[in-house]
Amino acid sequence: QVQLVESGGGLVQAGGSLNLSCTASGRTWDTYALGWFRQVPRKDREFVAAITWGGGSTDYKRSMRGRATITRDTDKNTVYLQIVSPNPEDTAVYYCAAGALIQGYRTSNPSSYSYWGQGTQVTVSA
Repeated sequence: QVQLVESGGGLVQAGGSLNLSCTASGRTWDTYALGWFRQVPRKDREFVAAITWGGGSTDYKRSMRGRATITRDTDKNTVYLQIVSPNPEDTAVYYCAAGALIQGYRTSNPSSYSYWGQGTQVTVSA
C-alpha cells in the first residue's frame, strides 16, 4: 500500500524557517518525482517544488527559487522541503505527492501526480 505521510507543519514564525518532511512507502520510487504542493481555501493547488527520486534533479515554482529547497534521503525514503524567511502568504495546507516520470509528466501539474499525502497545515504568524 502506497503511503505518503507529511510531517512538520504547525505554527511557524515569520522570518524563521519552515521545515517539512514526507516519508514515502509502499513502492520503489526510482522512476518517480516527489513534489510539494500547497493549497489555500478557494484556490487551486499550487506547485512549490519537486525532485526526481533517482537523479535528484530539482524544480521550483519561480517565485520560490532562492527561498525553498527540496532534498531527498533515499535511505530514509523521505523528501524534505525547507522554506526560509516564510511570511503569512506561505500559510497553506502543504501536500506531498509522487508522480511517475512518464511521457506527459509535467512537474508543476497536479494531474501528473498519482499519489498524494493527507496534507499538513502550516500557519505563518506575522
